Amino acid sequence: MAKRAKPAARRGPPASKGPGVAAGELPTLLDFVRYATSHFIEAKLVFAHGTTDPVAEAAFLVCETLHLHPDQFEMFATARVTAQEAKQILDVIARRVATRKPAAYLVNKIYMRGLPFYVDERVIVPRSFIGELLDAHFSGESGEEGGSLIDDPASVEDVLDLCTGSGCLAILASRNFPNARIDAVDISADALEVAQRNIAEYGLEDRVTLHRGDLFGPIGNKRYDLIITNPPYVDARGMAELPRECRAEPKLAFDGGADGLAIVRRILKEAGRHLTPRGGLLCEIGRGRELLQAAFPQLPLLWLDTEESDGEVFWIGATDL
Repeated sequence: MAKRAKPAARRGPPASKGPGVAAGELPTLLDFVRYATSHFIEAKLVFAHGTTDPVAEAAFLVCETLHLHPDQFEMFATARVTAQEAKQILDVIARRVATRKPAAYLVNKIYMRGLPFYVDERVIVPRSFIGELLDAHFSGESGEEGGSLIDDPASVEDVLDLCTGSGCLAILASRNFPNARIDAVDISADALEVAQRNIAEYGLEDRVTLHRGDLFGPIGNKRYDLIITNPPYVDARGMAELPRECRAEPKLAFDGGADGLAIVRRILKEAGRHLTPRGGLLCEIGRGRELLQAAFPQLPLLWLDTEESDGEVFWIGATDL
């Protein structure tokens, strides 16, 4: 326990930079990552927002606090941290534990496919598998397992991103399909404000158009060569059991109804009327594969896996809808 008789400490630098950390005890970036990892494990934090474990999250927060891209961590791992930087790092570590907010909200940033996107509490923290699948199966190359689902990405003229949230998938799609015009729809005005910020950051105002409304409502009878969507798909039980980190995110972005598929069903029933003959739907549904297949046994859904997902995203062509 601290003793009362230590007034001399006020005449010099503070004796510590954070709870239980004396000056100079954590000299390098790597030391702070180890320290944060231990605290995150002790606090039993949940990692589901762009990082999957305490080490990765610690490295992410340290790098963002120091304005470094995550890919630069190894380069600077043994670099020494200044006193002011140490104070900032310890502060964000403490806030992550105390608030249980997703790390992305604390630094207002998340990375997808190596690209940074602004996020705050108005949008769900992006962690869709669709970005990886766009690279793997929509490149026009047949080297990936299962081949390319679109022969020539440059021929794609119109793309629709339903439930766009922060706009990250629309922006990634703009890179995969360089000649496409992209409509991005969300029912949340707050989310669209964040999406507009990200679209402006990437200079895509002339290619990505935002629409507020319920699914296909705002686009009329327009048809698309590709529809991508990461809609709400958490079922009632999952909503009741959401970890504290996820409760900091907009409920609207999670709630998929009693079985999690209420919105997915609507998308499947309406998508065919909004696809060109050569088009298709790429949809993420989480872990509802068996339920969806039981509900639509006539549909030849093609399930696409990633390094971290198995049967959570499907593709179906327009002709099959």
